Amino acid sequence: MRAFGMFNYLHLDPWYEDSVLFVDGKGRVLSLTVTLDTALGKPREVYRTSAESRDCEARLCASLSLTSATWAALSDGTGRLCLLRTGKRGDSTHTKWEPLFSEDMGEPFIILHSTSHVQAGVHNIEVLLLRIEKDPQETKGSGYCVSLEWITVANTGGHAQEKKYEVQKRRVLRGKSVPLYAAVEPQGKGLMVASEKPFVFTHVDGRPVEQPDPEPMEVEKTDPIYFWQQTAEDITVCVRMPEGVAKEDVQFRLTADNISIGLQGFPPLLEGQLHTSVDPEASAWIIKNDKSLEVTLQKRSEGPMWPELVTGDRRGEYVMSDEQAALIHERLTHLTAEDLNGNPDRDKPPCNSQELEDCDGFPEDSSSLTHFDGESLKPTQVVNLGSHQFLFTVDVNPSEMPCFCLRHDVDALVWQPRPDQPTNMWEHVATFNALGYVQASKRDKKFATCAPNFSYASLCECLRRAFIYRQPSPVETVLFNRKQGRQVGQVAKQQVASLDSDKPILGFRASNERLYILTSKNLFVLKVNNN
Repeated sequence: MRAFGMFNYLHLDPWYEDSVLFVDGKGRVLSLTVTLDTALGKPREVYRTSAESRDCEARLCASLSLTSATWAALSDGTGRLCLLRTGKRGDSTHTKWEPLFSEDMGEPFIILHSTSHVQAGVHNIEVLLLRIEKDPQETKGSGYCVSLEWITVANTGGHAQEKKYEVQKRRVLRGKSVPLYAAVEPQGKGLMVASEKPFVFTHVDGRPVEQPDPEPMEVEKTDPIYFWQQTAEDITVCVRMPEGVAKEDVQFRLTADNISIGLQGFPPLLEGQLHTSVDPEASAWIIKNDKSLEVTLQKRSEGPMWPELVTGDRRGEYVMSDEQAALIHERLTHLTAEDLNGNPDRDKPPCNSQELEDCDGFPEDSSSLTHFDGESLKPTQVVNLGSHQFLFTVDVNPSEMPCFCLRHDVDALVWQPRPDQPTNMWEHVATFNALGYVQASKRDKKFATCAPNFSYASLCECLRRAFIYRQPSPVETVLFNRKQGRQVGQVAKQQVASLDSDKPILGFRASNERLYILTSKNLFVLKVNNN
């Protein structure tokens, strides 16, 4: 249901904003262009899938991905992938799309994302496919697994046979949940996946990928190499050293994100990526009692407590300060008593679960956002999304990866992936105040999106209703907040649109000026903003 039941059948062309496309029940790719404010031109058929594919019983929904300003990827739902040269779609020439690659890829799939780039003079198209497959090794769960296949198709013909496109590489990832977000980098150098359960690469060009051996269980506990404490502002680390160690023997390197401590002529005692950034200029180290090295690290962000010092390092021991121990003891005192009481809540009324709202709950599984390197196929960065509920994906700039929107407390924050900036791979680009809280109350919510210029966000229900949430804008009249006694300069407006249709909403897209809503019988265009 997550993979195919919530599929968005409508596609907004990010290169030509006033144009939308969808594949109809007859396998026709139809293109519609806005002519006036809310007037649509006649649907134009730009391509049609084969009759055999439409008669296939095991067919999934047909899916379309606009790869570039002149290319598109199409799946007919039976397992066939078509790459189509569309020409400049914004022109009024109404040219039909030309298939330059059509090949059976196996089990049926839908296309999640595609991108086009030129590498060493060769045109490459990267396509990301999603399948739900039976897993014979799965004995306890559902018996199915989620498969992502990353395919690279290249023009191998050179100048003499310009139209010869062939599969160059096929990479398969497997997981146990449908990805919330999945996209290939613009130059095809990597992949980003957000999901509730982790994904790993299992096959490349049909050959299994060697999986790393699981870490052996610790049979006996060894003495810790270092001890560490922390406050909201800083961290203190004590590393054991040979007695009589001199300052000249110590090798110490510290950057904002990495640390290395050791002795000359020996491998580092402690080395790796710090859990969070520190300020190297405000950090220092000294030798204490001729047998230990004490390092003080200044946190770059005050407040959050670190769960570990160096990512993945288990050779240290965290020592709680007396103040922290006393605080935790105080918080736990209400859970302890001199007398054993088997029913402490006997006199309290039972909790009414109806008093809890959707927005008070968090997803059962902790989602993560992972960046995979295209060469090594290993994760280079993994971010735990925790309670930050995933809301939607939106194409803001067609030359970059799609943005994604996460709930942060009551707000919704939009993030732009920057794979070329490893130290700042996800950049915060927009905020929709209170949208995280508001969307949680919409029980029948089906799709969510926002305008590429972030002027408004919008949600729609399964039937009939769409909600528009505008960014705050200046008010023309004098307005006062009675409780606080201050003048209000900006007001954010909410609007509700009710469609004249009883058919389920199948597609939902937003441009800077218009909202497009597709049902099985109609395509509605709502004018939201003026130029």
